[in-house]
Amino acid sequence: MKYGNYDIGGDIVKQDERYVVKDNTTLKNLIVSSTRLNPMHSTSGHKHEGQEEVYLFIEGKGKMQLDDETFDVSPGDTVLIKDGVFHRVHAKEQELYFICVFDGRRTV
Repeated sequence: MKYGNYDIGGDIVKQDERYVVKDNTTLKNLIVSSTRLNPMHSTSGHKHEGQEEVYLFIEGKGKMQLDDETFDVSPGDTVLIKDGVFHRVHAKEQELYFICVFDGRRTV
């Protein structure tokens, strides 16, 4: 399957004043997720035991928090998130769009 213009396909799984999150669950072992984070908002922040993630930043500027470290992110940046690391994204004055890939192994 091919998608263009950084569209991952999929369905909206979360939507509120902070963001719109879409997940594409076409693959058996990976989930591709996209987030459009509104200006001056943040994701909830969380960590996953037994799961790694890759974040690819496409549009906008913001900050990424990994445990106690926070750093700037902008288009073209890739962030590798190790198993069990707390992570959270903060948008600056403009919308921040990023794609995340993670283990979504399903038994069905």
